[in-house]
Amino acid sequence: MDRFLEMQTFSAVIDAGSFVKAADGLAMSKAAVSRYVGDLEARLGVRLLHRTTRRLSLTEEGRVFYARCKELLAGVDEAEAEITSRSGAASGLVRVNAPVTFGIRHLAPLWGEFRARYPEVTLDVTLADRVVDLVDEGYDLAIRIATLPSCTLISKRLASTRMVLCASPQYLEAHGVPRHPADLAGHAVISYSYWSTKDEWHFDGAQGRVSVRTTPCIHTNNGDTCRAAALAHQGVILQPTFLVGEDLAAGTLVELMPEFRSIELGIYAVYPTRKHVSPKVRVLIEFLAERFAQTRMTHLRQLGFEILCNSTG
Repeated sequence: MDRFLEMQTFSAVIDAGSFVKAADGLAMSKAAVSRYVGDLEARLGVRLLHRTTRRLSLTEEGRVFYARCKELLAGVDEAEAEITSRSGAASGLVRVNAPVTFGIRHLAPLWGEFRARYPEVTLDVTLADRVVDLVDEGYDLAIRIATLPSCTLISKRLASTRMVLCASPQYLEAHGVPRHPADLAGHAVISYSYWSTKDEWHFDGAQGRVSVRTTPCIHTNNGDTCRAAALAHQGVILQPTFLVGEDLAAGTLVELMPEFRSIELGIYAVYPTRKHVSPKVRVLIEFLAERFAQTRMTHLRQLGFEILCNSTG
């Protein structure tokens, strides 16, 4: 006797609530359904169902076995769906969300190569620094820069970047060089509105965590605006190396207090579910992971990236 068919038939009876309805759903006769369930009980040596003329109910053993059957059957469905998705051609629309600055600087140059490789995939790329709801807003994939991605999403870590405190040499010449995070309270700072800690900045030094309440002269929800203000000698910024790395290398911005480290952020590709990932989304995730791991990322490492080729969330 086919054990899989026995479990499938037994589960169908419970789901349908009767042998007749299960028989209709399975395109079997009622007698065949009854025989499969009876043979299953005989093989297991336990009664799984209480049968009356009006209703069916599970025994205690039946409840345990039904739960395990559902898990196993779902696993089979998932395995088949995964193989089907992997063997299918990548085509159709993929809606992608990414932070504005990172999307322009580090993702936009990749889209042409991706389309050349997968011409049947169409991209709809939206840039926004707010955290979008992938399910409610209909996105297939998002790039998140965070300490940890949402626990409700599946994630693949592509790289990491650290936050750097910096200012222009001209600003520092005019206003002095801060030597301790507490000194920032007396400096002009340009604040990024979306930081979870707002205007309270945290650093880790040899003596532990140090926090300072800043008084920004400019608030903005865009990292490029912070960078532009710093390059215009307006004050001190705390921004990621993927944004200010070239400025630090060129000397147009100077890192301050490197012995006091700010947070490190992961750069993640996130998507709603591990189950039934379509070929078009799967190849995009694989493409991004590949491109962030290739030799061209040597340049990005010099700008403060840490590439994590094999890390999956």
